[in-house]
Amino acid sequence: MVNNENHSQIHPMTLPLTSLVPGQIASVCAIHVGEALQHRLHAMGFRAGKRVRLIRQAAFRGPLHVRIDSTDIIIRHRDAHCIELRLT
Repeated sequence: MVNNENHSQIHPMTLPLTSLVPGQIASVCAIHVGEALQHRLHAMGFRAGKRVRLIRQAAFRGPLHVRIDSTDIIIRHRDAHCIELRLT
């Protein structure tokens, strides 16, 4: 799903990736970014229904280390905030 609207449009039953705590797992619901970044994130494994585990988050809104299946990914905080999740 490509949605160029502000991330404040996230559904109340969901939360952004940046809200997870280390060790927490959630499923991707939507990604609210432009088309180019949407394709890049999809290639890295961020797809609707995929389970994401937060491994660690750097201080001061730094990058997040997440795991999708057996792939570890480091993602910028601003990009992670646009990924809408549902807790599993």
